Amino acid sequence: MARILIVEDEKRLGRLLTLELEYEGYSVEVQHDGQSGLEAALEGGWDLIILDVMLPSLSGMEILRRFRREDSLTPVMMLTARNEIPDKVSGLDLGANDYVSKPFENEELLARIRVQLREHKKGQPQKEILHFEDLTVNVKSREVQRNDEQIELTPREFDLLHHLIANQGHVLNREQLIQAVWGYDFIGDTNIVDVYIRYLRKKIDTDATPLIHTMRGVGYIMKRANR
Repeated sequence: MARILIVEDEKRLGRLLTLELEYEGYSVEVQHDGQSGLEAALEGGWDLIILDVMLPSLSGMEILRRFRREDSLTPVMMLTARNEIPDKVSGLDLGANDYVSKPFENEELLARIRVQLREHKKGQPQKEILHFEDLTVNVKSREVQRNDEQIELTPREFDLLHHLIANQGHVLNREQLIQAVWGYDFIGDTNIVDVYIRYLRKKIDTDATPLIHTMRGVGYIMKRANR
């Protein structure tokens, strides 16, 4: 699941963007002023940063300038109500990957976000082996071991486990898991996720410390016990 940071001082717009992006299956954090936005950006781990130009305490341009000193790879998309060419040129010269003028159509923004995430993903090496506690998932051979014992999974169970371990520490709701594992064109009951989680738990967590946890009313998370 892609993680997106939004730095936007218009709280209503920030809420709308959050709802739209979370509906699309992204994990979103919003900061409403420049200083907080810079601190969040520098924490790292983002797949995309959406940055307003006009911000209190620190401008979007200054955030971009400082951020690019530390990170030259994470894509940054600038939002601005100023549709002047010199502003866009300045932002692009500082290292912005895209520039979107307000007001914008949601579908256009989402399309631009997908482009940036695809390009970012291309530049990232894919891990062939994922580890979590005593669980090992070999993505290439599609083999799973826990405590050095082989575990047989169906293709769907493997895809679900792969998505959980790849997003360890993050809560994933049913809709996000459906999109990632079953696909956007899935037609059926989202309770199918609960069924497959039960299948996985029987194979992964039986007679061992539970790794797959339910966040009641929210979704599922792979995390260490008591955290």
